[in-house]
Amino acid sequence: MNSKFQNLWATKNKNDEWWSSFVTSPLAIVANYLVIDWKWLTPNRLTAFSFIVACAAVVLIIQGGRIEFGIAAVLIHASHILDCMDGQMARYRRVASRAGSFLDKMTDQVQVILWFGAIGYAANQQSGEILPVFLAFAGVAFYSLRGYVKYVTIYTEIVDDPDYLRRTSSEVAEIENQRTSKAGLGFGIAANLRWFAGEQRKILFFDEGVFIFMLSAALLFDNLTAMLWVFAVSQVFYGVTRSIQRARSLHRNQAGQILTSSEK
Repeated sequence: MNSKFQNLWATKNKNDEWWSSFVTSPLAIVANYLVIDWKWLTPNRLTAFSFIVACAAVVLIIQGGRIEFGIAAVLIHASHILDCMDGQMARYRRVASRAGSFLDKMTDQVQVILWFGAIGYAANQQSGEILPVFLAFAGVAFYSLRGYVKYVTIYTEIVDDPDYLRRTSSEVAEIENQRTSKAGLGFGIAANLRWFAGEQRKILFFDEGVFIFMLSAALLFDNLTAMLWVFAVSQVFYGVTRSIQRARSLHRNQAGQILTSSEK
């Protein structure tokens, strides 16, 4: 295995969920291997291409039809491969930037909303029922809540502790440095199967990578409402759970600050 491929593999996100880790991220590495030396192709352009492809999938889903659904499933995967490629390319070239990260996260959020909104509309057109629209809305709302709760927590902590970001950033960096990959290239079949089995505990903690699998399966098998049920239930569970965890964290930190102040 040559050093170029090894260096690209090292850019793979260790926090990828199982579908990203075993499917889209490795495909992105292979694609990057072919284009990484194209100077005109930048990470931000890949992000833009990814979003354009995602929007094309939305249009096809809204149009409806088995052929359109099949093409949309392929485009959704292509969009996610491009989305994996931008971060890998930025890390490989060492050109990662805050602006690029912001653009990537914003487009990710918007395309997830558009995808599930389109699925809800298509399922409504098929069944004539309002339930699919409600499920899509509930899933998107609680998916968005996860990010909102995170930033509310950060804002609340900063108000009382100006050093919060610096301190937590150091702690996160230390954890990341200690983290070791448990699967992937060079780990063998047994290690990858153990990791895969362990990842199934996240069955209700679906994130973007698993959304790709869910959306594609629903489109290919033309079973939209069932997938929307899974999406809505998982995101309500995850959103509520994460909100409770953040609230408890704030309470513990405040109690710790009060105790520290009383000891001075």
